[in-house]
Amino acid sequence: MSATTAPAKIPQTGPVDGQSFLLKRVQPALSGLMDGSLSTLAPIFAVVLATHRPLTAFFTGAATALGAGVSMAFSEGLSHTGDLTGRGSPVLRGAITGGGTFAGGIFHTLPFLIPGYGAAISTAIIVVASELLILAWLRHKFFQTSFARSFVAVTVGGVIIASLSAGLGVLAAG
Repeated sequence: MSATTAPAKIPQTGPVDGQSFLLKRVQPALSGLMDGSLSTLAPIFAVVLATHRPLTAFFTGAATALGAGVSMAFSEGLSHTGDLTGRGSPVLRGAITGGGTFAGGIFHTLPFLIPGYGAAISTAIIVVASELLILAWLRHKFFQTSFARSFVAVTVGGVIIASLSAGLGVLAAG
């Protein structure tokens, strides 16, 4: 009998289990959600701060979420076949990443359907804060990072983007 033991194997009961589930489903989804939640902040908030027109910000956000979703879907789907990395079907990975990106971008866009500038921007800020909490929780749940560390990481990204977009919006407003 050997003194060393083999690492425990994750039981395979279906096509996607254990670590494979993380690589093929969770990581592309979380990547998309984070990209959509953070990268779409700049155009939306720059436009609303420059124009004070929530509906214009809504259309900007919707276009950005759609464009970013399609871009991320193609980027992930065309990056590699999945054969060498074991990450599975590029079409499915692309769809998951693109869908996550769109979802991450559209949720903080919806408050700009509220006609009042102050109410729309206040509601959007609350939605963004909720998105950051959810992203931190998902990183904590699936990748065993501390919740606090995850929250700080996504919040720092959000603050940098929000500051840049606010600065551009104020400059554009004159």
